[in-house]
Amino acid sequence: MSMRTGDMWTYRQSNWTTSGLTGFDVEAVDGGIGKIDESSDEAGAGYVVVDTGPWIFGKKVLLPAGVIRDVDFDTETVFVDRSKDEIKNAPEFDEAGYREPAYRERLGGYYGSRRDDDLV
Repeated sequence: MSMRTGDMWTYRQSNWTTSGLTGFDVEAVDGGIGKIDESSDEAGAGYVVVDTGPWIFGKKVLLPAGVIRDVDFDTETVFVDRSKDEIKNAPEFDEAGYREPAYRERLGGYYGSRRDDDLV
């Protein structure tokens, strides 16, 4: 069963947005990918921007809120249900247009196309 594209932009738990996630470490299913540089809790349009540091040469990636599977506030770590390769192969982060609907639709389509039973 595929996650609907609209669900990609909604946090699974509302308490994840109240404290802000900026500065938290981000863990993919197969290891760390960087730190959150920016987060948005806009209704139906939530996301995090991750500064990947040396992992992919200082680039940033935008992750829809729906890929976050857990948040550990004690260790300030966000866990996402995607692999490093999936994140690396996502549409490139658009610094100028990442808030635009067309970019978000493309990115949501990429992440939303994953089947729940395919997750690692």
